[in-house]
Amino acid sequence: MDTGFIDHGRIYDYLKNTTPPDAKELDEILAHAKELKGISYAEAERLLMVEDDAHLARISDTARFIKEEIYGKRLVLFAPLYASNLCNNDCLYCAFRRTNKMIPRRTLTFDEIRRETQSLIQQGHKRVLLLTGEGLGMQALDYTVKAIETVYSVKMGKGEIRRININIAALPVEGYKTLKAARIGTYQLFQETYQADTYKTMHPSGPKSDYLYHLTAMDRAMEAGIDDVGVGILFGLEDYRFEVMALLQHIHHLEERFGTGVHTISVPRLEPATGSEVSLNPPHAVSDRDFRKIISILRITVPYTGMILSTRENAQTRRDALSLGISQISAGSRTNPGGYSEDSGGEQFSLGDHRSLEEVIRDIATMGYIPSFCTGCYRLGRTGQDFMDLAKPGLIKHFCLPNAITSFKEYLVNYATPETRKVGDALIGKMLADIPQEELRQKTAASLKKIEDGAVDVYV
Repeated sequence: MDTGFIDHGRIYDYLKNTTPPDAKELDEILAHAKELKGISYAEAERLLMVEDDAHLARISDTARFIKEEIYGKRLVLFAPLYASNLCNNDCLYCAFRRTNKMIPRRTLTFDEIRRETQSLIQQGHKRVLLLTGEGLGMQALDYTVKAIETVYSVKMGKGEIRRININIAALPVEGYKTLKAARIGTYQLFQETYQADTYKTMHPSGPKSDYLYHLTAMDRAMEAGIDDVGVGILFGLEDYRFEVMALLQHIHHLEERFGTGVHTISVPRLEPATGSEVSLNPPHAVSDRDFRKIISILRITVPYTGMILSTRENAQTRRDALSLGISQISAGSRTNPGGYSEDSGGEQFSLGDHRSLEEVIRDIATMGYIPSFCTGCYRLGRTGQDFMDLAKPGLIKHFCLPNAITSFKEYLVNYATPETRKVGDALIGKMLADIPQEELRQKTAASLKKIEDGAVDVYV
């Protein structure tokens, strides 16, 4: 099988050397990482071999340092919006698989999408990830564009969705041009597994069974002018060490070809899904210890790439992961069409975190993280290479922290209970004082006053 730019032989050659780095080699790699320029493919491979608890703790500490230096304490929040659970594929790990007769099937009408959007806005959400399934055939792109238009059109008082990220099946270049014209944020598509034989086993039929076409989706998206793309691995299908190395090859390929890599990396683990034996018995289950290791190594290796953790994970795992490198999380999620506005079935997988958006916000604010609903970078053109040009010298924090503070204040004023507002306002006061530049601190304070007086969507 043609595996494209994923060099399986090279990965397996690297993985033959399972001897972990000694203390001196580890010192050198972590010192290099703290320069905030990322580490090499070979250095990442060495970190993957670490098993000693004390050495793993040092890797985690380095990841925390990098996360704080680049992203500070801001944490972006979003919600998935499932518009359809129809599917033409038969992926063995997914409840949406075509041959699964155990869940009800549904594609939302545009009025139903409007109701789902209203429910999300009422919670306080400003960002959604729209998933339109892989069962609509030739109608999928037109349906998705109309769904995007519908979500953007909904206004409720001072609330609206300001950024729509998209997860849709791999498209030709012209299809991605259509998505870009529809004002999407990030285009997201997971390879699931980069190991070609495993991929073939897990995707026995349907359009998604074409490994190479799926793998090169991001190339076509970037050719079409979409400069924010998001990739992901479904950990549990293959040896996590192979997957991480292949993911880094993918990122390197995009950087070489387009001058910039991926905007986000998602790190879901396989969770139980109705009608899927594979999801109940993962072929390569990833322990919590190894999961923390994966997140830490990715943060160290690609320090300026956003990392996303979904509600597949339970609340404690999500808490533990925040300091290691996660910069975006979903909250109050439903994985079935219509799940926000009514009690309907047909979920894609089991959730680990069932808390509401407000409960998640109060929890992370108590931990000292600023929940951010900001969408300013996208609307001001700070995407792709422009975003990286700000992120790499650390300048993005000058925008992200003030915008996180003001977008969080907007949530507190318009949606929070008194208990959550008390926690949030205390955190904002602390974060405001931590802005080192006097002019920026005063400007942020003035923006907070505007929001108190009724203004919305205030950002720099």
